[in-house]
Amino acid sequence: MTGHVFTIAGGKGGVGKTTTAVNVGTALQEADYDVVTVDADLGMANMAAMLGVEFDNSLHEVLAEESAVSDTLTEGPGGLTVVPGEQSLEAFADADPAKLRKVVKTLVNAYDVVLIDTGAGLSHEATVPLGLADSVLLVTTPDEVAVGDANKTAGLAKRVDGEVIGSILTRATGPEDIEAVAADLEHSLLAVIPEDAEATSNEPLVLNSPDSPAAEAYRQLAASLVRVLEGEPIETVVDEETEWFPGEEETKEETDEDEEDGSGGVFGVFGR
Repeated sequence: MTGHVFTIAGGKGGVGKTTTAVNVGTALQEADYDVVTVDADLGMANMAAMLGVEFDNSLHEVLAEESAVSDTLTEGPGGLTVVPGEQSLEAFADADPAKLRKVVKTLVNAYDVVLIDTGAGLSHEATVPLGLADSVLLVTTPDEVAVGDANKTAGLAKRVDGEVIGSILTRATGPEDIEAVAADLEHSLLAVIPEDAEATSNEPLVLNSPDSPAAEAYRQLAASLVRVLEGEPIETVVDEETEWFPGEEETKEETDEDEEDGSGGVFGVFGR
């Protein structure tokens, strides 16, 4: 049995694709899956820097036929394996995105889960991972442009036979963000990651800020993806109410309680 390939995509840069990849990867690793994350953002690779890991060989070298996949495997936090990318323009120019198919074929024979972090835009190097995925996850913020770009990416995935299984909303500040984005997205929300300013610079959050609302949201997302791995129906945010998407009555009760105790929180886990 080969591993399952999840591609983390989204047309707009800075929406949290890499953060999602490393946190979901770490959470799945904690759940006893053998996971490798691939920094396939060939133009703006930053996964190694985000995790603070050093490496000897990169994905770019493999795509330039200067190194083997096995030489790039780098140990990350929590036992996560990372295939890092380089940041130089020279490395970007020499890398052939088409050779990513061979890289993924090698990795799925060695790992339970392969998580591919993609670049922004609708370029060739961003398109290839969509066609290699068993499941595509779209990432967006509440920003209208980001939502529109996520939908464009979904359309591109369909053209290359990629299956989008749902979307992830990051930097949510309250239920109103969820309602607005859910109405505009073409695919159901699988997870909502609350804005968490105190934890944003400490990746992966599931290890370094395990009690933060964002870390808990990523663990819930990982649990949903376990259902995919086990062949079970995936749950979505709008299918059932959760602490990330409280009903109006629940929100009102929490608000009344907060007013009484003076805590000032309004959105449950969205407030710190």
